[in-house]
Amino acid sequence: MGEKFSYLGAKVTREELEKIINDLRIIGTDKQGIEVKSGVGKSIRDTLSAFSNGNGGVIIIGLSEADGFQPVPNFDPKTVQDQLEQRCVQLTPAVRPLVDIVPFEDSTLLVVEVEELASADKPCYVTDKGRYNGSFIRTGDGDVSLSHYEVDRLLEEKVQPKWDEIPVEGALLEDLDEDVLASYLRLQEERRPKTFAKGRETALRRLRIAAGETPTLASLLVMGEYPQEFFPRLAVTFAQFPGTRKGEVTEGYRLLDSKTITGNIPELVGESVATVKKNMRTGAMIDGAFRRDLPDYPPVAVREAVVNALMHRDYSPHSQGSPVQISMFVDRLEITSPGGLYGGVSVHSLGMDGVSSTRNQRIATLLEDVHFPGGGIVAENRGTGIDTMQTALADALMPPPHYLNTLNSFTVTFYRRKVAPQERYGTARDIVLEQLRGLSSASTSELTEKTALSRSAVLKALNELIAEGIVERTEPDRSPKQRYRLCP
Repeated sequence: MGEKFSYLGAKVTREELEKIINDLRIIGTDKQGIEVKSGVGKSIRDTLSAFSNGNGGVIIIGLSEADGFQPVPNFDPKTVQDQLEQRCVQLTPAVRPLVDIVPFEDSTLLVVEVEELASADKPCYVTDKGRYNGSFIRTGDGDVSLSHYEVDRLLEEKVQPKWDEIPVEGALLEDLDEDVLASYLRLQEERRPKTFAKGRETALRRLRIAAGETPTLASLLVMGEYPQEFFPRLAVTFAQFPGTRKGEVTEGYRLLDSKTITGNIPELVGESVATVKKNMRTGAMIDGAFRRDLPDYPPVAVREAVVNALMHRDYSPHSQGSPVQISMFVDRLEITSPGGLYGGVSVHSLGMDGVSSTRNQRIATLLEDVHFPGGGIVAENRGTGIDTMQTALADALMPPPHYLNTLNSFTVTFYRRKVAPQERYGTARDIVLEQLRGLSSASTSELTEKTALSRSAVLKALNELIAEGIVERTEPDRSPKQRYRLCP
């Protein structure tokens, strides 16, 4: 094995360094986690900031990108290392990278490993530019300035956010569901009678449900009759796309289904799961005399992902215009919430024992004791959601979820399960027939909505059933009021 140097926390051989540089020469540009510099100018400070605020990275100094990543003539690594140290202290907090001088071809290179800072130390910024102008993040092969919103979210990591405890201007206690509130208060009084010793108003304040007659954001979102009266975009949007990406058009359709889901958090969760179920397939695994239903996406996993999205999303004023988004593609389901992961949680530590952090403490606390309309608590708040998702996916013969975390958003992706050889789905004919069995009659539009099939698929299925003598038309052939029913 060749001589080793440090690279993103792993020991990499010199041969592997040569492969990295050869790849750069083929690609012709830097990469997300690798930056090449011919020397140490002021611009390296932006890269040090970007890697510190992101996932870390490696800076290779002594190569000329303009010359096809060839070694810089007469490169003096020791002098450049001294210059680098001066640049590192021009950031707040100062960056302390690992630095190696590595032989390469007929020259030497300075290999600089920059580790990601702890959340509490971010943002790392160029001191003389200031926090809002001098904070950067890595995007592709470049360093991009963080927005004010992104800087604010990083600063929020240093203290517990209180956005969910702020009273909602213009709202009243009567905007909360009386039954839900009464049930919650009875439970709390049983548990902690001292909280209620000085009266209901004091108890509501101590529980952060209200300030006087004004409910807090948390209580309005969890118990409100219609929170969107005050926050129209604190909702869930659902979109079903005909292809594998947004904007793709199939058979003239850009969207197969689209819906804005409103209500309080328990209602948002329930309706979101129902909407996903309506638009996905459910296969049947036949094993002897037994049948096992296998949905494209397990409802339990979808529910946990939506609960987490609504409970842990960013509710700061800058994000109150952004809904949670559910996007269904032909090969996957994405659930995206505003705001990235909070606190000490990272994509790599999600689901690990003892690793948990709650951005919205009051919302999470309320959801522990508020039930879905049909029964069952909304969230245990015990850090079990990720494990529940993964277990449900494994039971459904699906791969584990994929997570994408940025400062602006967090996305959970479920990849649609592959169809097993012994599995079969109902045909469009079977699906339409099943719907008609529960109806006195139905129009093409109604069947299209109920089955989530395309209009052409519904018409084809109806024609088959008519030809078989199972279904009949209620109006003349070309009537605009045409409806269909089972034959008597």
